[in-house]
Parts: sequence; C-alpha cells; structure tokens
Amino acid sequence: AEHMVEVDWTEANGWQKASLHKLRNLSLHPGAKVLHYAIELFEGMKAYRCIDNKIRMFRPDMNMARMNRTAKRAALPTFDSNELIECIRAMIALDEEWVPASLTSSLYIRPTLIGTDKTLGVGHPNDAKLFVVSGPVGSYFSTGFQPVSLLADHQFVRAFPGGVGAYKMGCNYAPTIGVGLEAQKKGCHQVVWLHGDDEEITEVGTMNIFVLWKNEKNELELVTPPLDKGLILPGVTRDSLLTLAREYNEFKVSERTFTMGDIKRALKEKRLLQMFGAGTACVVSPVGRIVHRVPGTSNYEELLIPTMESKPQLMQRFYEHINDIQYGRVEKKGWTVEV
Repeated sequence: AEHMVEVDWTEANGWQKASLHKLRNLSLHPGAKVLHYAIELFEGMKAYRCIDNKIRMFRPDMNMARMNRTAKRAALPTFDSNELIECIRAMIALDEEWVPASLTSSLYIRPTLIGTDKTLGVGHPNDAKLFVVSGPVGSYFSTGFQPVSLLADHQFVRAFPGGVGAYKMGCNYAPTIGVGLEAQKKGCHQVVWLHGDDEEITEVGTMNIFVLWKNEKNELELVTPPLDKGLILPGVTRDSLLTLAREYNEFKVSERTFTMGDIKRALKEKRLLQMFGAGTACVVSPVGRIVHRVPGTSNYEELLIPTMESKPQLMQRFYEHINDIQYGRVEKKGWTVEV
C-alpha cells in the first residue's frame, strides 16, 4: 500500500518518535548488522473489510506478543504492543482504499524489526529500526481447496531443540527455500519438516500442521505438535483452531508429538481422516499426498491422504468459522480490533 510506519531505536536514547509516511526505500549502512548476521524478525497479520464495511484486524495482540518474544531472543529492543497496534491502525486508516472490498481478499500487514548498527562486530545491536508495510492479497485458493503434495525427507531439518524454531526470524526461512525447490523437483509443492531419528512431524512448508484421525484407542482426535520443545512456531491460526476445536467439544484435542510411523500406521489401518496446514495466508491448506524418503535408503514411497473425501469435514468447518469471524459474520469476543 502507499504508506509505511517507521521508528528508530538506539541503545542510548531508546525509541524515537514513530513516523507514518509515504512508502520509501530504507537507507542502510553497508555494515548494518541485519545484512551480515541476519539480526531481524518479522510478523504476518491481516486486516479485513467486513460485511458491515468496517475494517478489522484479526488478533493483532497475538502477533505483537510473539514479535516481542522474538525481539528478546534476537537481542533486539522490545516495544509497547498497544502503541504499535495504534500505529498500524493509523496506517490502515490512511490506506483504507487498499483494503479490498471482497470477502475473499484482505490487507496483509508485515511489521519488521532489524538491527542497523554501522559496525561489523558480532554483537548485540545498538541501533535498530522497526517498520511496517502492507499490501492487498487475494484468496489463497481461488478455485476452491487444492490439496498439496509434501516431500518428507529426514535429511532436511527446519528447527532443533534449543534453537529459534519457535521465533519468527528470517533466518528460519532462508534455509528452507532450496529444500522447497528440491521438493518441486520431486513433484511436491512443499516440505513436511521432520525431526529426529523417529521422524517426528513438526511443520509443513511455513505452516503448522494438524491431523484428524481415529487414534489407537479409536477416539476421534485432532492432533498438532506441542510447543514445549521449541521446534514449532506458535501460529495465531494454530491457536485459533485449537480454541475453536475445544469449544466444539466433539472430539479429543491434543498437542502431542506424532511421527511418520504413526501416520503410515493410521493410513494402513484406515484411521487417518484429514491432514492440513494452518497459517495466516490460507487459514487451512489440505494435504493430499506425502512423498516419503524411506530412512537409510534413497527410495521414496508415496502416501495418499484422504483429506478431501473424509467425513467429518473438519478442515472446511474450520475454514468457514475463521472466515466468518474475520469478515464479521460471526463475532468472537476479543479476536478482532476495529480500525
């Protein structure tokens, strides 16, 4: 969109006055820490033009809390969440004609925080810049849900215990791009990220992952990997789906570890109903197929996931429910902030 928010910070003087101005290029010293040591982080969130023509942001407090947690981990300055939400609100109000008048489109908002020191030493940043840009985005699935194929290959790792997998830093994303290209060569859209010798499933592409199955006790269960190992980004959509699922109270809802072996067993025993990614871009994204590299070999096996055919159609229900909240058809207290 046309405008951006920009605010500088220094160790000596703290946060300067925020400015809201026309979109322009940043001017950085070639030694700026962000360019050398990837000292940076970002957020992804959206604003929606609702059925009453009011513009609302979806759960911005969750993004701000995660951004501050990440700043702490990256040795970057933390900030007042409410103040940044106010700045973003002012920016959207100024660019309100950029918020699409469509119930399938929205305004994507990208708050970013970078280290800008003019010194090459590896150390904590003494200077930083926070900025926010935005732009309209259309529907992720313009022709209805398209199930994706995933490459599962244990030799690629996204995150590890004690690392920064639970934080939204650019350094988590850069190493995944080449692996994504490898996946495409094998006829897959994205990667399902595995961890450890037992091939724990952690995330899918840049999304959290959910599985709906009959577990080994024959209970209907929605399961997603837990946050306690630091391998998983605590997604806002992830949290929203878990909250709704617990409110439905129609099946077991678990945050626990599961492996490729568990998936293969459930498929073989016809217990696996749905597998889908969850994220800001698409809300939910169905998985239809996994190409799995058999551990210790260079052989691949193909697993077909019945996400699209399965009943109950939980993924679709989630999609419609979240959409209804985002576009103001259904009110969920505390989940939307009016611009």
